[in-house]
Amino acid sequence: MRTKAFLLALALGTACYAKDIKTVVLTTNPEMHCANCEKKIKDNIRFEKGIKSIKTNLEDKTVTIEYDADKTTVSAIIEGFKKIRYEAKEVKTEKPNEQ
Repeated sequence: MRTKAFLLALALGTACYAKDIKTVVLTTNPEMHCANCEKKIKDNIRFEKGIKSIKTNLEDKTVTIEYDADKTTVSAIIEGFKKIRYEAKEVKTEKPNEQ
């Protein structure tokens, strides 16, 4: 019985610390047009607090970023782009589907 109670308490405690992972899609100015642009963005933005993953798309000229909403905001991510002389603009924000 103690084991069941312990496991239940552990499960409830873990649920309290669930992360709020969100996704934002951004466009940049100047636009990404080559592999060097992609590399510059990926190599520098990954150090911003709360960033989980970065995906770039040269065809659409977009940057898709997964981030922990408890640690950062979209405006803070956009400020990170300014550090590398890019102006970022939000296209859309979404929360991934829960599985």
